[in-house]
Amino acid sequence: MSSLLDYFTDSSAITIFVLLLLSIYFIATFWVFFDRFYILNSRITSEAKSLKALYTGQSKSVASTSLIFTYLSRVNTPNKAILEAASSDAIRVSTKGLTWLSIIASTSPFIGLFGTVIGILETFSKLGTQSSTSLNVVAPAISEALVATAAGIAVAIFAYTFHLILKRKAYELSSLLSSQSEVILSQVNEEL
Repeated sequence: MSSLLDYFTDSSAITIFVLLLLSIYFIATFWVFFDRFYILNSRITSEAKSLKALYTGQSKSVASTSLIFTYLSRVNTPNKAILEAASSDAIRVSTKGLTWLSIIASTSPFIGLFGTVIGILETFSKLGTQSSTSLNVVAPAISEALVATAAGIAVAIFAYTFHLILKRKAYELSSLLSSQSEVILSQVNEEL
């Protein structure tokens, strides 16, 4: 605990700012992931039940819990345009936040690297004022500067992984919505 406190007291304002920004990124990454993961999972479950009911003939239309339902309830005859609009809108709303995960994944290593560069510059500046330096003095200072890069990479790993997981969930949702749309359109064509 004292070494962590020493690290912050010896660090510059820029290094502390970089670590604070990466901490905010880290929290935002988990916030977006858990929020979207829960929403996508519940929508996938709902759409899967609706699609199953359509496939098995238990229902002639989507379930009232389906994201497509509100769109279909506004038209007399389902058509491709309204079903595509419903699917697009559902995917757009369900995938809010994925752009932020992508931004965090791509920028956090650079923010960490910036913090490391500043830390190394400060280390060399301090070493330039000392009369004698050795590896015992330089190595700990450089390793402390590398903490920002490690933090940036750690944040990027989570953000990128979560982005891919949510992207896959969004694909599953899109696939379920498309399948329901095709079944509904085929039913309309049979009635004509």
